[in-house]
Parts: sequence; C-alpha cells; structure tokens
Amino acid sequence: MMEEGPYKYIRDGSGKASRLIRIGTRKSQLARIQTDSVADKLKELHPDVHLEIVAMSTMGDVILDKALSKIGEKSLFTKELENALERNEVDLVVHSLKDLPTSLPAGFTIGAVLKRENPHDAVVLHPSNAGKTLDTLPEKSVIGTSSLRRAAQLKKRFPHLEFKDIRGNLNTRLKKLDEKDDFAAIILAAAGLKRMGWENRISLILEPEDCMYAVGQGALAVEVRARDTDILEMVSVLHDPDTVLRCIAERAFLKELEGGCSVPVAVHTKVKDSQLYLTGAVYSLDGSESLKETMETSIALGDKSLENVDERAQRVGVTAINLPANSLAAAERLGVDLAKLLLSKGAKEILTVARQLNDAR
Repeated sequence: MMEEGPYKYIRDGSGKASRLIRIGTRKSQLARIQTDSVADKLKELHPDVHLEIVAMSTMGDVILDKALSKIGEKSLFTKELENALERNEVDLVVHSLKDLPTSLPAGFTIGAVLKRENPHDAVVLHPSNAGKTLDTLPEKSVIGTSSLRRAAQLKKRFPHLEFKDIRGNLNTRLKKLDEKDDFAAIILAAAGLKRMGWENRISLILEPEDCMYAVGQGALAVEVRARDTDILEMVSVLHDPDTVLRCIAERAFLKELEGGCSVPVAVHTKVKDSQLYLTGAVYSLDGSESLKETMETSIALGDKSLENVDERAQRVGVTAINLPANSLAAAERLGVDLAKLLLSKGAKEILTVARQLNDAR
C-alpha cells in the first residue's frame, strides 16, 4: 500500500497501482447487503478503483432494549460511521437515507441518493394469521412496530388493533414474530425485506391512505467528506434524479417542521410530467389529531426563475453536482412551503404534545 497526499493506492501483481476507496457500513446483514449493492455499482462505473468494506457497530445496533424514539439521539445509526469518516479511516459511508438527520455535522455531505426501492411499509403476519388483513384481524390483536409514525396512522385507521414496540434488526424482529405468540403481525419497511430477498414474507403493502412512509424511506445515501471533490465526483454518478428531488422535498419538509424520529411525521411523493407532488402529514401519538396537505411544483429544466443558483450548494445535506440546480431548489422550496402551510394550521402544537407525551412514556 502506498500513500500519496490524502490518497491510498494498492499495487496488484503486475505492478499496476489502483486507488483504494474504503466504504464504511453498519454490521447488520441488511446494511452489508445495501453497502455491497453500492460497491457493485461503483465498481461497474469505476473499474480501476479498488474498494474495501469496513463494517462497524453503531449505538443503534447496541442499545436494543429501548424504543428508538426514546433514546433521543438523532444520529443513532450514523455517529460512529461519521467519526470514522472524519478520522479518514473510511472515504465514504452507505446509509439508509431515513437514518440520516436533516442537518448533517459540518464537513459532511450526502454525495449520492440512489434509485429508491419501494418506500411503503409492509405488514408481515404471524403464520397463524395467514390470509388475513389488518381489517380482519381479531379485536385487540397486537401489532409490533417501534415507529411512532406507523403506530399513529394505523391506530386511527384500525382502532380495533393494539400496538407495541418491537426492536432489533430485521432478522431479530421476524424471529420474535414467528417464535412467540406476542404479535399478530409486525410492520416493516418493504424495502428492507426486498433487499434481504424476503419478499415472500410480505403479507400486504400498506397504501398511502392507510400509512404514509417516513422521509427518505427506501432510498440509500452515500455520505462523504464535503471537501473531497474527487470522491464527490466519483459517487455523483450514482444519483437517481427523481429520487433525489423527492427526497430533498421530503427532508426539507421534515427540517422545517423540526421533526425527528421522536415525532409522527409522514410523507408521500411522486414525480409525474415534470411536476413534483409532495403530501405531508403530522399526527398526535394516538392518531386522533392529524393535519395533511398536498402541494406540487414544476421541476422542468426550462424554469429559469432561479438563474443564479449555486450548483454545489448543499440542500438539506444533499450535494447533487450533476443535477439542474433550479430543479433542486424548487424541490427544497416545495418541502419548506408545505411545512409552513401545516405549521400555519397548528402542526407545531400537535408535534409538541406528541414529543412531550413520548418523553413521558
């Protein structure tokens, strides 16, 4: 191994040097699968680069006896990875975008948001309930989810069901469901199940009218050091334009609301005919109170109303150097405007009460 300035190189048998890029990831099986998929894409696009994967445990992987929303740390699954990035032990880190707070620590940026997998939530029924739906489950059936967002929406929609926290990685949660009779069903992100190759466990996908998804759900993000322009260039080819625009709007919405994972905030986005549509909602913990609105904006390339936008600007933590800056700015503004609309209707009060009640649980 040779070092040249900040770069590391590896020589192969024939004496050819190739640049070494180290990718940080969480140790869980799903995180490894997600990281491998990003590494494979990078390898395809930059065959001359040598990739090495460095796996580590994060606080969110270690504290398994508490509900996520109670730990109260925004960067539960990301802090240790960012520390490694800061110490130059890795060059990029792969995350589930929904684990990344809307404001990143100084010096970091999301250099790529990959094409989104199905962002919806999935119901996985206990084997004894095969063929049922949430509607047809018996009265007082217990549903496992540690997400306040999922519980708030589903309590309102399915008042005959009860909801209890369930923590652990995907493998652990499915095991808890299958091996005990504590839960009639659990709710998981469809994306994780699909990436693990466990699509056959999905009993049904929840449509937006039953349960809207979390900000960034189903998308993978590559976090880099903001000053590493060459690495930014390298990963920027992984950006999926529609996913980036949708997720910037979603993140801007959440940031303006000041929501984190300790409050029930949900979104739904789509891009159609150069229009970006964003539906956003906030809920009380029991789902009895809610506010939900939809707005849209044009993301057509010809829109010159924002001539002097900085191409390298970070928008809610995302740097998208190869995408039209005016479309990115429009997406960000859409999120902010929708949040302001909900705030003007009383969203702050709903979220403040939800936060206080959750803290007191």
